Amino acid sequence: MASVEWRKIPTVLYPQEVLDKAFRRAGKQSDLVEDPDKYHRVRKQMARMVQAASDTIAETLLKWVDQWPSLNAQSEFDQALVDAAVGADEFRRNLGAIQWAAERVRKIAGESQSKMLKFRNIEAFHEERRHAYGRMSSIIDQIGDNILWLGEARNILRELPSIDAAEPCVVVAGAPNVGKSALITELSSGEPEVAAYPFTTKRLHVGHFEHRRRIYQMVDTPGLLDRPMTERNQIEMQAIAALENVGDIVLFLIDPSESSGMSLQDQRHLLGEVTELLADRPLLRVYSKSDLHEENENEVLRISSITGDGIEELRSRLIKSIAADEVADPLALPDTWHREVEEIEPVGSPEEIEARREAAMRNAPKPRRGRKKSSD
Repeated sequence: MASVEWRKIPTVLYPQEVLDKAFRRAGKQSDLVEDPDKYHRVRKQMARMVQAASDTIAETLLKWVDQWPSLNAQSEFDQALVDAAVGADEFRRNLGAIQWAAERVRKIAGESQSKMLKFRNIEAFHEERRHAYGRMSSIIDQIGDNILWLGEARNILRELPSIDAAEPCVVVAGAPNVGKSALITELSSGEPEVAAYPFTTKRLHVGHFEHRRRIYQMVDTPGLLDRPMTERNQIEMQAIAALENVGDIVLFLIDPSESSGMSLQDQRHLLGEVTELLADRPLLRVYSKSDLHEENENEVLRISSITGDGIEELRSRLIKSIAADEVADPLALPDTWHREVEEIEPVGSPEEIEARREAAMRNAPKPRRGRKKSSD
Protein backbone atom coordinates (compact mmCIF):
# COMPACT_ATOMS: atom_id res chain seq x y z
CA MET A 1 0.00 0.00 0.00
CA ALA A 2 1.69 3.15 -1.23
CA SER A 3 1.83 6.21 0.95
CA VAL A 4 -0.14 9.37 0.29
CA GLU A 5 1.44 12.10 -1.82
CA TRP A 6 0.43 14.83 0.61
CA ARG A 7 1.81 17.61 -1.56
CA LYS A 8 -0.71 16.75 -4.29
CA ILE A 9 -3.72 17.70 -2.17
CA PRO A 10 -5.60 20.37 -4.19
CA THR A 11 -5.84 24.01 -3.18
CA VAL A 12 -8.83 24.92 -1.01
CA LEU A 13 -10.61 28.17 -1.89
CA TYR A 14 -12.17 30.46 0.69
CA PRO A 15 -15.99 30.26 0.91
CA GLN A 16 -16.51 33.60 -0.83
CA GLU A 17 -14.09 32.58 -3.58
CA VAL A 18 -16.22 29.50 -4.25
CA LEU A 19 -19.33 31.66 -4.67
CA ASP A 20 -17.56 34.27 -6.78
CA LYS A 21 -16.26 31.57 -9.10
CA ALA A 22 -19.70 29.99 -9.44
CA PHE A 23 -21.67 33.18 -10.08
CA ARG A 24 -19.04 34.51 -12.48
CA ARG A 25 -19.32 31.41 -14.64
CA ALA A 26 -23.09 31.44 -14.36
CA GLY A 27 -23.25 35.02 -15.61
CA LYS A 28 -21.65 33.99 -18.90
CA GLN A 29 -24.38 31.46 -19.64
CA SER A 30 -27.10 33.96 -20.51
CA ASP A 31 -25.26 35.04 -23.67
CA LEU A 32 -25.26 31.47 -24.95
CA VAL A 33 -29.05 31.21 -25.17
CA GLU A 34 -30.71 32.03 -28.47
CA ASP A 35 -34.48 32.13 -28.74
CA PRO A 36 -36.59 34.71 -30.60
CA ASP A 37 -39.33 34.48 -27.99
CA LYS A 38 -38.38 36.64 -25.01
CA TYR A 39 -40.40 34.60 -22.51
CA HIS A 40 -38.72 31.32 -23.43
CA ARG A 41 -35.32 32.98 -23.83
CA VAL A 42 -35.35 34.46 -20.32
CA ARG A 43 -36.58 31.21 -18.78
CA LYS A 44 -33.78 29.27 -20.46
CA GLN A 45 -31.22 31.91 -19.46
CA MET A 46 -32.20 31.85 -15.80
CA ALA A 47 -32.34 28.04 -15.74
CA ARG A 48 -28.89 27.77 -17.30
CA MET A 49 -27.44 30.30 -14.89
CA VAL A 50 -28.79 28.39 -11.90
CA GLN A 51 -27.49 25.11 -13.31
CA ALA A 52 -24.05 26.56 -14.05
CA ALA A 53 -23.72 28.00 -10.55
CA SER A 54 -24.79 24.69 -9.03
CA ASP A 55 -22.40 22.67 -11.20
CA THR A 56 -19.45 24.92 -10.40
CA ILE A 57 -20.03 24.80 -6.65
CA ALA A 58 -20.70 21.05 -6.57
CA GLU A 59 -17.74 20.19 -8.80
CA THR A 60 -15.41 22.34 -6.71
CA LEU A 61 -16.53 20.75 -3.46
CA LEU A 62 -16.55 17.19 -4.78
CA LYS A 63 -13.08 17.67 -6.25
CA TRP A 64 -11.82 18.27 -2.74
CA VAL A 65 -13.62 15.18 -1.45
CA ASP A 66 -12.36 12.98 -4.30
CA GLN A 67 -8.76 14.19 -4.31
CA TRP A 68 -8.29 14.17 -0.57
CA PRO A 69 -7.09 10.75 0.59
CA SER A 70 -9.59 8.32 2.08
CA LEU A 71 -8.25 7.34 5.50
CA ASN A 72 -9.73 3.85 5.29
CA ALA A 73 -7.61 3.18 2.21
CA GLN A 74 -4.35 4.33 3.84
CA SER A 75 -1.73 2.49 5.82
CA GLU A 76 -1.94 2.43 9.60
CA PHE A 77 1.03 4.79 9.73
CA ASP A 78 -0.65 7.39 7.52
CA GLN A 79 -3.89 7.09 9.48
CA ALA A 80 -2.05 7.59 12.75
CA LEU A 81 -0.09 10.46 11.23
CA VAL A 82 -3.28 12.25 10.15
CA ASP A 83 -4.83 11.60 13.54
CA ALA A 84 -1.83 13.18 15.24
CA ALA A 85 -1.64 16.12 12.84
CA VAL A 86 -5.26 17.21 12.36
CA GLY A 87 -7.45 14.55 13.96
CA ALA A 88 -8.91 11.61 12.03
CA ASP A 89 -12.46 12.25 13.25
CA GLU A 90 -12.27 15.92 12.28
CA PHE A 91 -10.85 14.89 8.92
CA ARG A 92 -13.84 12.66 8.18
CA ARG A 93 -16.42 15.04 9.65
CA ASN A 94 -15.32 18.06 7.61
CA LEU A 95 -15.05 16.14 4.35
CA GLY A 96 -18.51 14.71 5.05
CA ALA A 97 -19.90 18.23 5.46
CA ILE A 98 -18.34 19.27 2.15
CA GLN A 99 -19.95 16.32 0.36
CA TRP A 100 -23.34 17.07 1.93
CA ALA A 101 -23.15 20.66 0.68
CA ALA A 102 -22.38 19.56 -2.88
CA GLU A 103 -25.42 17.28 -2.93
CA ARG A 104 -27.63 19.96 -1.38
CA VAL A 105 -26.62 22.60 -3.94
CA ARG A 106 -27.48 20.28 -6.80
CA LYS A 107 -30.86 19.60 -5.25
CA ILE A 108 -31.51 23.34 -5.00
CA ALA A 109 -30.80 23.75 -8.72
CA GLY A 110 -33.24 20.98 -9.61
CA GLU A 111 -35.98 22.45 -7.43
CA SER A 112 -35.45 25.92 -8.86
CA GLN A 113 -35.64 24.76 -12.47
CA SER A 114 -38.83 22.84 -11.76
CA LYS A 115 -40.43 25.97 -10.34
CA MET A 116 -39.45 28.02 -13.39
CA LEU A 117 -41.48 25.73 -15.63
CA LYS A 118 -44.63 26.83 -13.78
CA PHE A 119 -44.07 30.59 -13.94
CA ARG A 120 -45.91 32.75 -16.45
CA ASN A 121 -44.07 36.07 -16.23
CA ILE A 122 -40.48 37.09 -16.90
CA GLU A 123 -39.86 38.79 -13.55
CA ALA A 124 -40.65 35.53 -11.75
CA PHE A 125 -37.76 33.86 -13.58
CA HIS A 126 -35.32 36.51 -12.36
CA GLU A 127 -36.71 36.31 -8.85
CA GLU A 128 -36.35 32.53 -8.73
CA ARG A 129 -32.76 32.73 -9.98
CA ARG A 130 -31.91 35.22 -7.21
CA HIS A 131 -33.67 32.99 -4.70
CA ALA A 132 -31.64 29.96 -5.83
CA TYR A 133 -28.42 31.97 -5.58
CA GLY A 134 -29.34 32.96 -2.05
CA ARG A 135 -30.01 29.38 -1.01
CA MET A 136 -26.69 28.24 -2.48
CA SER A 137 -24.89 31.05 -0.66
CA SER A 138 -26.56 29.97 2.56
CA ILE A 139 -25.28 26.41 2.11
CA ILE A 140 -21.72 27.67 1.59
CA ASP A 141 -22.07 29.85 4.69
CA GLN A 142 -23.13 26.80 6.69
CA ILE A 143 -19.97 24.93 5.75
CA GLY A 144 -17.72 27.99 5.93
CA ASP A 145 -15.91 26.70 9.00
CA ASN A 146 -15.50 23.29 7.37
CA ILE A 147 -13.90 24.89 4.30
CA LEU A 148 -11.56 26.98 6.44
CA TRP A 149 -10.58 23.88 8.43
CA LEU A 150 -9.86 22.07 5.18
CA GLY A 151 -7.56 24.86 4.03
CA GLU A 152 -5.63 24.89 7.29
CA ALA A 153 -5.42 21.09 7.36
CA ARG A 154 -4.08 21.08 3.81
CA ASN A 155 -1.20 23.33 4.81
CA ILE A 156 -0.33 20.94 7.65
CA LEU A 157 -0.75 17.71 5.70
CA ARG A 158 1.34 18.95 2.76
CA GLU A 159 4.35 19.02 5.08
CA LEU A 160 3.98 15.43 6.26
CA PRO A 161 6.46 12.79 5.10
CA SER A 162 5.52 10.25 2.45
CA ILE A 163 6.58 6.79 3.58
CA ASP A 164 5.74 3.76 1.46
CA ALA A 165 4.33 1.06 3.73
CA ALA A 166 5.09 -1.56 1.07
CA GLU A 167 8.85 -0.96 1.24
CA PRO A 168 11.24 -1.77 4.11
CA CYS A 169 11.71 1.03 6.61
CA VAL A 170 14.31 1.72 9.31
CA VAL A 171 13.35 3.96 12.25
CA VAL A 172 16.47 5.76 13.46
CA ALA A 173 16.29 6.74 17.13
CA GLY A 174 18.64 8.10 19.74
CA ALA A 175 19.42 11.14 21.86
CA PRO A 176 19.86 14.56 20.23
CA ASN A 177 23.13 15.16 18.39
CA VAL A 178 24.22 11.51 18.33
CA GLY A 179 24.49 11.60 14.53
CA LYS A 180 21.10 10.36 13.30
CA SER A 181 20.73 12.84 10.45
CA ALA A 182 24.38 12.46 9.47
CA LEU A 183 23.98 8.68 9.32
CA ILE A 184 20.90 8.89 7.10
CA THR A 185 22.73 11.27 4.78
CA GLU A 186 25.71 8.91 4.63
CA LEU A 187 23.57 5.84 3.91
CA SER A 188 21.21 7.53 1.45
CA SER A 189 21.58 7.26 -2.29
CA GLY A 190 20.47 10.88 -2.68
CA GLU A 191 19.68 13.94 -0.63
CA PRO A 192 17.32 12.98 2.24
CA GLU A 193 13.86 14.52 2.22
CA VAL A 194 13.16 16.94 5.05
CA ALA A 195 9.53 17.13 6.15
CA ALA A 196 7.54 18.34 9.14
CA TYR A 197 6.24 16.02 11.80
CA PRO A 198 3.14 16.87 13.82
CA PHE A 199 3.63 18.85 17.01
CA THR A 200 7.41 18.96 16.91
CA THR A 201 9.59 21.95 16.25
CA LYS A 202 12.11 19.77 14.43
CA ARG A 203 12.11 18.37 10.91
CA LEU A 204 11.71 14.73 9.95
CA HIS A 205 14.46 13.35 7.72
CA VAL A 206 13.52 10.58 5.29
CA GLY A 207 16.34 8.95 3.36
CA HIS A 208 16.64 5.79 1.31
CA PHE A 209 19.10 3.45 -0.33
CA GLU A 210 18.59 0.73 -2.92
CA HIS A 211 19.57 -2.92 -2.78
CA ARG A 212 18.62 -5.41 -5.49
CA ARG A 213 16.08 -2.95 -6.90
CA ARG A 214 14.33 -2.67 -3.54
CA ILE A 215 14.09 0.69 -1.78
CA TYR A 216 15.05 0.76 1.91
CA GLN A 217 13.65 3.82 3.69
CA MET A 218 15.19 5.46 6.76
CA VAL A 219 13.27 7.78 9.06
CA ASP A 220 14.97 10.09 11.54
CA THR A 221 12.87 10.99 14.58
CA PRO A 222 14.09 14.31 16.01
CA GLY A 223 12.00 15.66 18.84
CA LEU A 224 10.23 12.33 19.36
CA LEU A 225 12.44 9.47 20.48
CA ASP A 226 15.24 11.55 21.92
CA ARG A 227 14.16 12.37 25.47
CA PRO A 228 12.36 10.69 28.39
CA MET A 229 8.66 9.98 27.92
CA THR A 230 7.84 11.74 31.18
CA GLU A 231 8.75 15.06 29.54
CA ARG A 232 6.09 14.74 26.83
CA ASN A 233 2.50 15.89 26.61
CA GLN A 234 -0.42 13.84 25.36
CA ILE A 235 -0.30 15.24 21.82
CA GLU A 236 3.39 14.37 21.46
CA MET A 237 2.69 10.85 22.65
CA GLN A 238 -0.02 10.60 19.99
CA ALA A 239 2.52 11.61 17.36
CA ILE A 240 4.93 8.99 18.68
CA ALA A 241 2.17 6.40 18.42
CA ALA A 242 2.26 6.81 14.65
CA LEU A 243 5.76 5.34 14.66
CA GLU A 244 4.35 2.12 16.09
CA ASN A 245 2.82 1.49 12.66
CA VAL A 246 5.93 1.95 10.54
CA GLY A 247 9.39 0.48 10.46
CA ASP A 248 10.71 -3.05 10.13
CA ILE A 249 13.57 -2.39 12.53
CA VAL A 250 14.64 0.28 15.02
CA LEU A 251 18.22 1.51 14.73
CA PHE A 252 19.23 3.10 18.04
CA LEU A 253 22.38 5.21 18.03
CA ILE A 254 24.43 5.67 21.20
CA ASP A 255 27.23 8.21 21.51
CA PRO A 256 29.74 6.79 24.03
CA SER A 257 31.86 9.93 23.71
CA GLU A 258 28.99 11.87 25.33
CA SER A 259 29.82 14.78 23.01
CA SER A 260 26.09 14.94 22.25
CA GLY A 261 25.49 16.42 25.69
CA MET A 262 23.72 13.38 27.21
CA SER A 263 25.51 10.97 29.49
CA LEU A 264 25.92 7.34 28.49
CA GLN A 265 23.73 6.30 31.42
CA ASP A 266 20.88 8.58 30.31
CA GLN A 267 21.21 7.33 26.74
CA ARG A 268 20.87 3.75 27.91
CA HIS A 269 17.82 4.72 29.96
CA LEU A 270 16.30 6.26 26.83
CA LEU A 271 17.14 3.06 24.95
CA GLY A 272 15.10 1.12 27.48
CA GLU A 273 12.08 3.40 26.99
CA VAL A 274 12.27 3.16 23.20
CA THR A 275 12.63 -0.61 23.41
CA GLU A 276 9.50 -0.79 25.55
CA LEU A 277 7.57 1.61 23.32
CA LEU A 278 8.38 -0.29 20.11
CA ALA A 279 8.52 -3.74 21.68
CA ASP A 280 7.29 -5.55 18.58
CA ARG A 281 10.15 -4.21 16.44
CA PRO A 282 13.61 -5.74 16.29
CA LEU A 283 16.19 -3.27 17.59
CA LEU A 284 19.77 -2.83 16.44
CA ARG A 285 22.04 -0.94 18.84
CA VAL A 286 24.95 0.93 17.26
CA TYR A 287 27.73 3.12 18.67
CA SER A 288 28.17 6.33 16.69
CA LYS A 289 31.13 8.72 16.43
CA SER A 290 33.69 5.93 16.56
CA ASP A 291 36.32 8.50 15.61
CA LEU A 292 35.85 10.14 19.03
CA HIS A 293 35.93 7.16 21.41
CA GLU A 294 37.46 3.75 22.03
CA GLU A 295 34.33 2.06 23.40
CA ASN A 296 34.19 -1.48 22.04
CA GLU A 297 31.38 -3.46 23.66
CA ASN A 298 30.99 -7.00 22.35
CA GLU A 299 28.63 -7.44 19.38
CA VAL A 300 27.93 -3.70 19.17
CA LEU A 301 28.79 -2.17 15.80
CA ARG A 302 30.85 1.03 15.83
CA ILE A 303 30.33 3.56 13.04
CA SER A 304 31.43 7.03 12.06
CA SER A 305 29.61 9.17 9.52
CA ILE A 306 32.73 11.34 9.29
CA THR A 307 35.25 8.63 8.37
CA GLY A 308 32.76 6.12 6.93
CA ASP A 309 33.90 3.50 9.41
CA GLY A 310 31.35 0.67 9.72
CA ILE A 311 28.79 2.24 7.37
CA GLU A 312 28.75 -0.56 4.79
CA GLU A 313 28.70 -3.21 7.50
CA LEU A 314 25.72 -1.45 9.05
CA ARG A 315 23.96 -1.38 5.69
CA SER A 316 24.53 -5.14 5.33
CA ARG A 317 23.22 -5.82 8.83
CA LEU A 318 20.08 -3.81 8.17
CA ILE A 319 19.39 -5.66 4.93
CA LYS A 320 20.00 -9.01 6.60
CA SER A 321 17.86 -8.16 9.64
CA ILE A 322 14.92 -6.94 7.58
CA ALA A 323 15.22 -9.91 5.20
CA ALA A 324 12.85 -8.31 2.70
CA ASP A 325 14.15 -10.50 -0.14
CA GLU A 326 14.33 -13.71 1.85
CA VAL A 327 12.56 -16.69 0.28
CA ALA A 328 11.43 -19.40 2.69
CA ASP A 329 11.72 -22.27 0.18
CA PRO A 330 13.52 -21.37 -3.06
CA LEU A 331 12.38 -24.67 -4.65
CA ALA A 332 8.70 -24.13 -3.91
CA LEU A 333 6.57 -23.35 -6.95
CA PRO A 334 4.19 -20.38 -6.94
CA ASP A 335 0.55 -21.15 -6.21
CA THR A 336 -0.38 -20.16 -9.76
CA TRP A 337 2.19 -22.51 -11.31
CA HIS A 338 0.77 -25.14 -13.70
CA ARG A 339 0.64 -28.58 -12.14
CA GLU A 340 -0.04 -31.86 -13.90
CA VAL A 341 -3.53 -33.13 -13.14
CA GLU A 342 -3.72 -36.75 -12.12
CA GLU A 343 -5.84 -38.98 -14.34
CA ILE A 344 -9.19 -39.80 -12.74
CA GLU A 345 -10.21 -43.44 -12.75
CA PRO A 346 -13.74 -44.05 -14.12
CA VAL A 347 -16.33 -45.30 -11.63
CA GLY A 348 -18.33 -48.50 -12.15
CA SER A 349 -17.92 -51.97 -13.58
CA PRO A 350 -16.33 -52.50 -17.02
CA GLU A 351 -19.79 -53.20 -18.50
CA GLU A 352 -21.23 -49.95 -17.06
CA ILE A 353 -18.27 -47.95 -18.29
CA GLU A 354 -18.58 -49.41 -21.79
CA ALA A 355 -22.34 -48.75 -21.86
CA ARG A 356 -21.81 -45.09 -20.92
CA ARG A 357 -19.14 -44.76 -23.61
CA GLU A 358 -21.41 -46.18 -26.33
CA ALA A 359 -24.31 -43.96 -25.21
CA ALA A 360 -22.07 -40.91 -25.38
CA MET A 361 -20.96 -41.81 -28.89
CA ARG A 362 -24.57 -42.29 -30.06
CA ASN A 363 -25.62 -38.92 -28.64
CA ALA A 364 -22.61 -37.06 -29.97
CA PRO A 365 -23.40 -34.66 -32.86
CA LYS A 366 -22.49 -36.14 -36.23
CA PRO A 367 -20.25 -34.12 -38.54
CA ARG A 368 -22.01 -32.47 -41.47
CA ARG A 369 -20.87 -33.59 -44.88
CA GLY A 370 -20.61 -31.21 -47.79
CA ARG A 371 -22.31 -31.86 -51.11
CA LYS A 372 -20.48 -34.14 -53.44
CA LYS A 373 -19.46 -32.31 -56.57
CA SER A 374 -20.71 -33.86 -59.78
CA SER A 375 -18.09 -34.70 -62.35
CA ASP A 376 -18.35 -33.14 -65.79
